[in-house]
Amino acid sequence: MAVRVLLVEDDAGVAGALAESLHARGHPVTSVARGADALHHHRTADLVLLDLGLPDLDGLDVLRKIRAVSPVPVIVLTARGDERSVVRGLRLGADDYLTKPVRLAELLARMDAVVRRAVARAAPAGDVVRVEDVEIDLGARRVLVAGHDVGLTTKEFEILAVLAVRPGTAVSRQQLMDEVWGDAYLAVSRSLDVHLTGLRAKLDRPGLLTTIRGFGYRLGRG
Repeated sequence: MAVRVLLVEDDAGVAGALAESLHARGHPVTSVARGADALHHHRTADLVLLDLGLPDLDGLDVLRKIRAVSPVPVIVLTARGDERSVVRGLRLGADDYLTKPVRLAELLARMDAVVRRAVARAAPAGDVVRVEDVEIDLGARRVLVAGHDVGLTTKEFEILAVLAVRPGTAVSRQQLMDEVWGDAYLAVSRSLDVHLTGLRAKLDRPGLLTTIRGFGYRLGRG
């Protein structure tokens, strides 16, 4: 499936080589070098590949601003591989985070995974799950706790949704990773842990999302 890619990269050599490789595999690419241009063009893309070291804006600020208005899949592709940046990127809503240099085959696999998950996100309208005072509207992709919208990121919502359609039932860690990221996703464990930590903090209901040691997780106190 052809994917319209917005490549946000200020190194002309890197951008040119990557765009050429993606074009050769059937993916139309629009390249921009500035964060402001990314904010202008992201609505025309199926996927954003986002560098963090941009000349006008920090890439994490660009990610935050995109995620505030759009669910478009975003893969961070950067030389910034420190743990703090990775965690911040994931918490701000990145669908994946890759450190340069990255092998093209791996990048294509990650792109395929996040796009497939984006296509599969739609849920039937009006499908609402309630667990205690937590209301999970699968159609509207909204979560209320005691009547207040808690503002989950895309991945936090998807993790909760997988558990919510099976309230009180144990879901294995592997099944959760497969349903949220897809089987083409690689080395996802750290991402899952980051998003679970954020999800628990936003729900602020200790014991409601339970870890089953050595297996997985359960929503509800059983």
